[in-house]
This record gives sequence, structure tokens and C-alpha cells, in this order.
Amino acid sequence: MRIVWNADNGRYADNPRALYEAWTAHGQDGVDHLWLASSRQAATFPPGVATVPIGTPQAVAALEAADVLVSNTHIQLDRWRKRPGATYLQTWHGTPLKRIHRDAAYQPPDDVMAELDDDIGRWDLLVTPSTEGTRLLRAAFAYPGRVLETGYPRNDVLFAADREARSARVRAELGLPHGTMAVLYAPTYRDDEAAGRVGGLDAPLGLDAEALARRLGDNAAVLLRLHHYMYRQSRPANGRQVQDVSAYPNISDLYLAADVLVTDYSSAMFDFAITGKPILVFAYDLEHYRDRLRGFTLDLETEAPGPVLLDQEALTAALLDLPVVAAAQAERYARFVERFCALEDGRASERVLQALWSGSLPPG
Repeated sequence: MRIVWNADNGRYADNPRALYEAWTAHGQDGVDHLWLASSRQAATFPPGVATVPIGTPQAVAALEAADVLVSNTHIQLDRWRKRPGATYLQTWHGTPLKRIHRDAAYQPPDDVMAELDDDIGRWDLLVTPSTEGTRLLRAAFAYPGRVLETGYPRNDVLFAADREARSARVRAELGLPHGTMAVLYAPTYRDDEAAGRVGGLDAPLGLDAEALARRLGDNAAVLLRLHHYMYRQSRPANGRQVQDVSAYPNISDLYLAADVLVTDYSSAMFDFAITGKPILVFAYDLEHYRDRLRGFTLDLETEAPGPVLLDQEALTAALLDLPVVAAAQAERYARFVERFCALEDGRASERVLQALWSGSLPPG
């Protein structure tokens, strides 16, 4: 059996990584695994993991020879054709808070949308994190096919028996003393800032991380986890209280290490909510993003798991009074978790793999 894996167009990450590691932990014989790797990310793959450069004829040949394809995003390689009998498992990469594909206010050119629709037409199975996630993803992609409603494999680590040890290890790696409040800032990208996916050159960060760290004091640190589309985005130099963790291998480990998440319109809030730790929504460009760029799948100001804060002063005040702010959001947070995270229990990878191995797939 030949399996080709793809995450974020050439990274070793996300749901495909979790499924790959769960699969290989079983040590099955007669299975060849091959990852698509971008030139910027090739060195970050673990030793022994076979890769092929994405965007090359070799990558197209690998896709067309595969028995199983696993991806968390569209595979946009010219002229590739799925082999008859092959299974294309699409995990996607998050519950959509921002509107995506045909649902979004911003639309790429028609030829790009046609290419994306062609890819959707190849999908045999779509992994979803919740019943609500199924509804949103089906609608956005006009996808009528089979669904595995299992929870997200990438979140299994948040339930791992060694999660406390993982948290301690990451905090030690980042030099965070005991008692330091770790503030994880994980925003999404803006289509008008990442146009052409050139890395967000000169795009504003949205947050003055150094000023925030000064206001929070010596017992706090701000961890910047910028979107991989924004790899050239301007950011402050690393220091004791502000660190760029955008290249950290697994964001789930950062979720375990952080004390609070600050995000905007990222699906990170759905994953982080599993931890039960506070979430603050820093929506400094709310009207632009909601009304002109993307739009939302829920009423952010009434349904998000934390307060929606429109400027840095309000964000700072919330962080300085975090226990009180979190307590005030507890009921809304619980409703959010029940709606979007009820399937998450640390066994999503097992459920997906069992469905593939046993052939007990939902009807098409």
C-alpha cells in the first residue's frame, strides 16, 4: 500500500501528522509512506520520514500512484489525476469560524476557484471535528460525499497521559519560569495582506507585543504564533518576554504550555477551548474582516468563548484581570465547547484509522 501525506502544502503538521504518527506506531508491514514537502519545510521533517518536493513531476507521479491520499488542504498540482480505486481522505485544518470557499466574501479568481472545486470533486472522505463542523464544511464546499465525524486527530495530544509533562517540557524549552503567565498570540492571516501567499511582507502584526509584555510585567511572556502564510511578516526581536514561536513544530504543545490564548478569527479557538483555559478574541479589524473580507459562521460577539476586544488597551485590561474575565465568560465558554468540541476525547485518530482499515465507512 502506498500512502501520500500532505499538510499545509508541504509541512509536517496538523491532522495528517497526527494520523501518520498513529498509523506508523502500529508498525504495519507492506505500507510505504511519502510526504509532500516544500523547500522551506523539508529540513523540519523528522529523520527517516520519506519526502518528495511538492510542485514537482515527482510529486504528481506519487499522487497518481497512491492507494491513499491524506491532506488537510486542497492539493493544487497541475494535471494530477487520482488513480481509480484510490481513497482521498481530506481532514481539512479547522472548524471554520471565518467563512471559506464559496461562503467567503472575498473570492479568488474564477480559475482558482475552479481548481479548488476540482480538488473537492476528488475527495472520498471528509474528517470533521463535530456535528456543527460537518454542517459548516459541507455547506462551504458543497460537498455531498462521505464524512467521518470523529473529532480532530491533531487534538488527541491534548488528552495524552503525558500532557502535563509535555507542558513542562515546552515551558522549560522556552525559558518560562514557574508562575509565568504564558500568553499565546495566534492570529489568522488576512487575504489582502497575504495576496499571492508571498509571506505577508510588511503586513502589520496587529499587536504591539513588546508594549503588551511591559504592561503585563515580569511574570508574563507573550508567545507569537503567526500563520504560516505570513512567514515574512514583521515581528519584534526575541527577548525574555516576547518570543516568536511560529516555527515551533507542533502548536498543540504550545496549547498545553500556554495559560491563555489571544486570537482573532482563527480556528485555534476551537482547539484551545478543549483545554478549558481562557480565550480572548482580539478583533482589532472586526468590521473590515467581517463585512468586507471574509465574514463569520457565527455571531462572534455573542457566541465566541471569550470576550471580543477591539483595541490593545481593552486586551491588556482583560489580561491583567484574567480570572475575573474568565469567570464572567464561563457559561458562554461551556456552550461553545458543547457545540463544537463534544467529540474530542483523545481517540479521534483511532476512529479515523479504524474506519479506513476495517472498511466500515459511512455511505456515500
